[in-house]
This record gives sequence, structure tokens and C-alpha cells, in this order.
Amino acid sequence: MSKIHLFMLKFPFHLLLLLSVIVPFQVISQSENTEQTILLTLKHELGDPPSLRSWIPSPSAPCDWAEIRCAGGSVTRLLLSGKNITTTTKNLSSTICNLKHLFKLDFSGNFISDEFPTTLYNCTNLRHLDLSDNNLAGPIPADVDRLETLAYLNLGSNYFSGEIPPAIGNLPELQTLLLYKNNFNGTIPREIGNLSNLEILGLAYNPKLKRAKIPLEFSRLRKLRIMWMTQCNLMGEIPEYFGNILTNLERLDLSRNNLTGSIPRSLFSLRKLKFLYLYYNRLSGVIPSPTMQGLNLTELDFGNNILTGSIPREIGNLKSLVTLHLYSNHLYGEIPTSLSLLPSLEYFRVFNNSLSGTLPPELGLHSRLVVIEVSENHLSGELPQHLCVGGALIGVVAFSNNFSGLLPQWIGNCPSLATVQVFNNNFSGEVPLGLWTSRNLSSLVLSNNSFSGPLPSKVFLNTTRIEIANNKFSGPVSVGITSATNLVYFDARNNMLSGEIPRELTCLSRLSTLMLDGNQLSGALPSEIISWKSLSTITLSGNKLSGKIPIAMTVLPSLAYLDLSQNDISGEIPPQFDRMRFVFLNLSSNQLSGKIPDEFNNLAFENSFLNNPHLCAYNPNVNLPNCLTKTMPHFSNSSSKSLALILAAIVVVLLAIASLVFYTLKTQWGKRHCGHNKVATWKVTSFQRLNLTEINFLSSLTDNNLIGSGGFGKVYRIATNRLGEYVAVKKIWNRKDVDDKLEKEFLAEVEILGNIRHSNIVKLLCCYASEDSKLLVYEYMENQSLDKWLHGKKKTSPSGLSWPTRLNIAIGVAQGLYYMHHECSPPVIHRDVKSSNILLDSEFKAKIADFGLAKMLANLGEPHTMSALAGSFGYIPPEYAYSTKINEKVDVYSFGVVLLELVTGRKPNKGGEHACSLVEWAWDHFSEGKSLTDAFDEDIKDECYAVQMTSVFKLALLCTSSLPSTRPSAKDILLVLRQCCHSGSTCRRAGNEFDIAPLLGDTRYIYSYKE
Repeated sequence: MSKIHLFMLKFPFHLLLLLSVIVPFQVISQSENTEQTILLTLKHELGDPPSLRSWIPSPSAPCDWAEIRCAGGSVTRLLLSGKNITTTTKNLSSTICNLKHLFKLDFSGNFISDEFPTTLYNCTNLRHLDLSDNNLAGPIPADVDRLETLAYLNLGSNYFSGEIPPAIGNLPELQTLLLYKNNFNGTIPREIGNLSNLEILGLAYNPKLKRAKIPLEFSRLRKLRIMWMTQCNLMGEIPEYFGNILTNLERLDLSRNNLTGSIPRSLFSLRKLKFLYLYYNRLSGVIPSPTMQGLNLTELDFGNNILTGSIPREIGNLKSLVTLHLYSNHLYGEIPTSLSLLPSLEYFRVFNNSLSGTLPPELGLHSRLVVIEVSENHLSGELPQHLCVGGALIGVVAFSNNFSGLLPQWIGNCPSLATVQVFNNNFSGEVPLGLWTSRNLSSLVLSNNSFSGPLPSKVFLNTTRIEIANNKFSGPVSVGITSATNLVYFDARNNMLSGEIPRELTCLSRLSTLMLDGNQLSGALPSEIISWKSLSTITLSGNKLSGKIPIAMTVLPSLAYLDLSQNDISGEIPPQFDRMRFVFLNLSSNQLSGKIPDEFNNLAFENSFLNNPHLCAYNPNVNLPNCLTKTMPHFSNSSSKSLALILAAIVVVLLAIASLVFYTLKTQWGKRHCGHNKVATWKVTSFQRLNLTEINFLSSLTDNNLIGSGGFGKVYRIATNRLGEYVAVKKIWNRKDVDDKLEKEFLAEVEILGNIRHSNIVKLLCCYASEDSKLLVYEYMENQSLDKWLHGKKKTSPSGLSWPTRLNIAIGVAQGLYYMHHECSPPVIHRDVKSSNILLDSEFKAKIADFGLAKMLANLGEPHTMSALAGSFGYIPPEYAYSTKINEKVDVYSFGVVLLELVTGRKPNKGGEHACSLVEWAWDHFSEGKSLTDAFDEDIKDECYAVQMTSVFKLALLCTSSLPSTRPSAKDILLVLRQCCHSGSTCRRAGNEFDIAPLLGDTRYIYSYKE
């Protein structure tokens, strides 16, 4: 008997039984350990991200790891979405595909860069692949069909470019294809029509695709449920087959394209269709009548097209309709009463049309209305009685119509109301008392009606904006107004208010704008100002105010706009006004005396002190008597004549000496500055005193001094004669075929820009012009461009831009734009405002630069036709797509993009999911109700600044509104930014911020994009 057999006989039976159990267990553990090893290797390839620190070897691993799903003891799902993984696809070997049973791989929401990972071709069982929201670039491989088992493919929100490969049409199992928000520049492949199992197609936000019609082959996608093709550069008509063949469609989004023609009637035969979005196209004709019963449409958006005709009454058959958007078309006729019978209707927007008649009297009675926006039409009659029956109404926006009569009592008993905007109508009578004290009301705009009666004894504290200008309100400015402790904007101009300005009004710490012009107010201005730390605008002209200008007014830190004209104010102007930074000051038509403060002895304030017979100035160019003349003692006639002769002789001698000195200096200066014995070849236009020499100027235009270059030429840093001082010299290459007329226009524009004087605009010191080139000499900005600090290498430096610095930069740029748009005569439009044209000095003070595209306007607000597209991509407003007539609102749009860069840290051409630009990403982020703090730049995200950053983000949205007329002016922007600077100076959590939309009076999108 062998030793082994002998051993088995002696071995206890229970140990043999235990051994029989252990052996198979060890086999299974070895299998699990193999997948565990694969995943640990993968973790290392991914750079050992902290988010995967829980991946630790153990007997139960990897199936107990949060990111892993197993079936039958094998890994089937690898879920790594949003794990902050930063790597390249080159670091990904075929390790993943060693997981033989893996069918779902999710890498979305990370920072994976480089090209499409072709190593995944080895994953033979992969059915679900999600690589969205990463930094992948380059083309999608032409042989992508090697992933033949895929049923789900999401490559959205990356930087893929080139053609969408036709091979995608060779994935027979594909049910979901998402390629949204990339940089594809080819055509939409018709081969997608071969995907007979496709249910979801997302090609949205690929505006670089070649303009083309919707492929006819898409008619074969009979299983398609969702077609999401927003902003794909589609053209032509919507195919009729959509309604006849694609009968499974539940969501159709063709918005923001160039579609023309009429809306197919067959769309209203799709019984499963719930969401139909065709807004922002060029669709024309009438809205088709939905004649079929049983349709499931819940959202219908035909806004911003050129639809005509009336609203079909058959829309009342869409019993599931929740949202109806027909705004900004050419619709006319009456609003059909059938709409008031829709039981689910919540959002009703038909503003900016030509609708007439009255609102249906039962509107709101049978549904739960949330928003009604009917502004800018020709509607008349009274507001319906039942709009708030459902108790959910938050907005009544009905301005610029012909409504009349009294405001109904229900409007004062609707606790959900957040805004009432009925300005520019014919309403009359007293405002229902309950409206003033409505608990949630933030914005009340009643201007330009015939409302009368006294102001209320109490206003609820949540109200931030009250506009009652151009009505017939009478009596005193009620102390009750001061109960609105959150009040930001109060405009009561041109009423019949009387009495004194209540001292309690100065307790409103958040008030930024106070307008009481054109009333019958009397008495003195409040001598004690308690809490007006945020007040930036005070207009009290055309009243009967008396007394002196209180010294307390000179310590208001934000005051920039002051109008006290046409009153009876007397006494001297407080000398402390010297310290204030006014962008507008008007003290004319009063009884002021003495001299004006030194700060105002310049032409910028030449019209600020008119009609004050006892005022004087030292600057003879200011339209006031000269203080020296007023104080000169009286002489006899003979003495006066003698003195006059002596003074005349002195003047003649001084003029002769000055002429001689000027001629000598000019000759020497020309010899020193033009250099290389080519004085005659350079035409010099000087705007500031320079101290450059031949050696360090013309001879210094070398590569050693080069600091920038572009299509225009090169920029050099040149040392002056003063130690440590420099200028920036921009050398512009001339076109040889430039005619004399264009040359004269260029020099004329340079001269105008050279005479612009503002602390937030880079100084143009002089211009050298020759046949071959032009040299523009600017002041040198030590910290270069904002673009480099936000998006360049400086972004990662320890001294990167903090939020307070960014906010100050925004205020500086706004001050420059305000000067250009409102103070220059004629006004200046920059046309290329962007972060690379915003320069920073040694103290990070912002200055606007590069006026190479600037044009003059004869009158502010009047459009000026430009012959060619100007500006930079990412900053160009949408109106450039359909019009060459532009005004100052193009600068406002571009500045809005800069504000988004400051808040988010993102580049103007890089948005996020569903968007191809920063502007679109920001609007999408806001409209989807996402937390705004998630949009903030991680480098500066701080709870202490959340209030300010939120307000600036919202301001940026208003600046980038698609309609120029809804964008704020530079004046409004400056006021808001200054308010932001003071509203968030203490640490407060986001959510307590003031609402930026009521602050600017925004009406159109206040609820369309409500957070």
C-alpha cells in the first residue's frame, strides 16, 4: 500500500469533508481575485484618483465597491461617472476589456482627454458606452462600427470634430445615439437612417455642421421616440413624413435652426407626441389646427418664428397641454376662448405679437396658471377675474397693451404672485391694497398708466422693485414704503407727490436707485443718512426742495448718478464732492453759491451747474462766471484802461516767446523721435507728452521686445527715458491697395480715439504713419490681458485672480463702456469687447483696449450699418446672423460673455452639456433649474462671495439675451455691478441674494428662466 493511501486511511473523515468544501471556494476566489487585479490595474492607469480610494483588496471585492455591479460573480457594470478622473486615453490599455462580462461602461463627467479610445474595440460584450462630458477631441474613428454590440452610445459634450462617420449606421443594435455639443463640421450622415432599432437621437448643439436639410433616410427610423436636433444648422422645410411615418415620436426638438416653410399639419396626428419645440427658426404661414382628439401634447413651443394668422381655436382640443409658447411671431386676431378651457395649462406666453381683443374671461378658471405673459400686443379690456383661482400664479406680465379699467381685487389677494408688470396701459383708479402687501411679491411695475390715490401705509418686506412713474399718485411719500426693507429700486417720477422726503427712507440699506423727479416735494433733503450704503442713483429734479446739500450725501460710497436740478437748493456745494466719482451730476437751476469743487473744473461737467447765478469756476471753458473775475477789486476807468494796456502788451510778448519755443521744440522733437534720417517718411499725431528717443523707440522694435502678435501685426514693449517705465507699441501692417479715403478715415478715427480720456480706457499716446506701416503707441499695462489670467498659464499661479479682484475688473470695464456709450459725443461702439482686449495695470485696474474695430455713431441707439462681420467668435451677438445694423447693445452682449468668464472661469467657446458656447451653456444651466453655485469657477468658489457671483451670473444672462432690446444699457450694468459689490460684502449663503431681474426691469425672461 502506498504512503498516500495509508495517509488517507489515517486522515479523519471530517477533515476530508472540510477539504472538499475549501477547494471549490478557492477556485471561485481565484476568479474574483483576477477581476479585482484587473480593476486595481485600471485604477493605476487612471492615475489613482482620490475618488477611487475605496478600491481596496478584500475577499468580497470588487463586487462590494460602489462603482461596480456584478452578476453571477462577474463584473458587468463599471460606473465611473463624475469621479474627477484626469487622464488621457493613451493611458487606457485594453485592461478594461479583460473584464469579459462587462456590458456597461460609464466614464461620463470626467476630464479624460485625447482621442476616441479604440482599445475598447476588444470589449466584445459591451452594449452601453458613455464617454460624455469629457475633453475628447479629434475625429470619431471611421471604423467605429467594430463596436458592433453597442445598444447605447453617448459621446456628447466633448470636442470631437470632422465628419460624423457613416459607419455609425452599421451598428445594428443601436437604440440610443447621443453626439450633442461637439465640433463636427461635416454633414449629418444619411446612414443614420439605417439604424432600424434607434429610439433616441441627439445631435443637438453642433452649429458647425454644414447647412443641410433633414436627411430623407430618417424616414426609416420608425422606432424613434426622441429626436433632439437643436442648433444643427438645419435648413429647408420640416418633412411631411414626420407625422405620417415617425408615429412613435414622443419628443421632437428642432429649435434654433434655419428651418423655413410652414409647420406640417401631420405633426398634430402624432398621438404619442408630448413635447414639440420649433422655436427660433424662420417658420412661416399659419399654425395648423390640431383636429384630432386624444393627442398627448404637453409642451408646444413655436416662439420666435414668423408665423402669421390667428391662434387656431382647435388648440383647445389639446387637453394635456401644460406649456403654450407662441411669443415673438406675427400673430393677430383674438385669443380663442377655447384656450381658457385647457385643464392643464400652466405657462401661457404670447408676448410680442399683434393680438387684439380681450383676454378670455374664463382664463385660469379651469386650470392652474403659473405664468401669463401677453405683453407687447394690442389687447384691451380688463384683466380676467380668475387668473389666480388655482393659487399658483407667480407672474402677470401684460405691459404695452391697451388694457383699461381698475386692477381687479383678486390681484391683491393672490399670495403666490412674485411679479406684476402692467406698465404702458390705460389702467386707472387706486391699486388694491393687498397688492402692496403681497407676501411673495418682488417686482411691481405700474408706470405709465393713470393710477391715483395715496401711497400705501405698508409694503411687504420681500418687494425689491417698485415702479409707479407717470401716474397720478398723490399725497406724501409714505413712511410705509420703508417697510419694504429689501427694496432695491424705487421709481415714482412724474406724479403729484408732496411733502418732505421722509427721513425713514434713508434706512433702506439695499436701495440702489431712488427716482422722485417731477413731483411737488418740498423741504430740505434728509440731513442724516443712516443706511444708504448701496445707493448709486438719486434723481430729485423738478420739485420744490430747498435748504442745503447735506454733507452726509458726500459719504455715500456708491453714489454715481445725482440729479438735483430745478429746485430751490441753496448754499455752497460741499467741497467733499471732490472725493466722489460721479458718472452724472446735475445741480443746475438752483440757488447754489460759491465756487464749484476743483474736481468739476473740466468740460465733462460743463452742463452740471447751469442757471446758478451765484456759482463760479476757475476753468474758463466751464459755462460759469470766472471766480477770479468775480473776486477782482474794482478800479477806476483810467486805471482799468492802463491795466488793460499792460496786460495786452504782456500777452503779445508771451505769445511771441511761446511761438519761438514751440517751433524749436517741435523741430528737435521731430529729429529725436522719427530716427534713421526718415523724418519726412513718418506722419506723427501726438495726443500725450512722450519721452521717447530714436535709440529706444524705432530701433527697439525687435523680437527681444515682442510681447504679442496677431493678424493685425505685432506689439512691442519699449522702455521710455524714465527708469522702469514702458509703452506698448502696436505695429500695424498696411495693405498696399488702401486708398486715400480709407487712409483719411483711419487717421480721423485715431484722432478721435486719441482724445478719449477715461481711466478705464487704455490711453493712445500717439500715432506714427508711413507708407509701409503704422505705429500706435499706448500706455503699457503690466499685467497684460484678462484672458491670460483666466485661461492662460497665469490661471494656475498662486496669485490668480480672486473674486473681489474679478468684480472690480468687471466694474472697471462697465465704467469704460458707460463712458463710451453715454458720455462720448458722438458715442463709441467698440465691437470687439472680449477678455483679451481688457488689459490690467500693476494694480489690476481694468482698461478697455484695441479699438481697431471701433466705429462712431451719430446718435446713441440709432443703428449703424456695417459692411462686414466684426468681432470674435464666442462674443458675437445673434443679431449678426440676420442684420448688419448694430448699436451699442453688441458691446453689452460681448461684455455679458466676459462676465460669464469671470464667474465660471470657462472660455467663451466652451460651454457644457447641451451647449456649444459659454452663453448657451449658461442659459441651459439656469433654465434647467440647476444650482448656480455649481457653475462657479472652482478656483474662486467661496460661500462668502456666493451672493455677488450669483448676481453677476444673472446679470450676464440679461446682457446675453438674444433680443437686443431686452439687454440692459451700460448705465444699468454699472449700477447693478456697484450694487453687487456692496450687497455681498459680508459672508452670506447663496439663496439670500437679491433678484437681478427685477433690479433691471427684465420682463421677458424673468420666468422663462427662473431658477
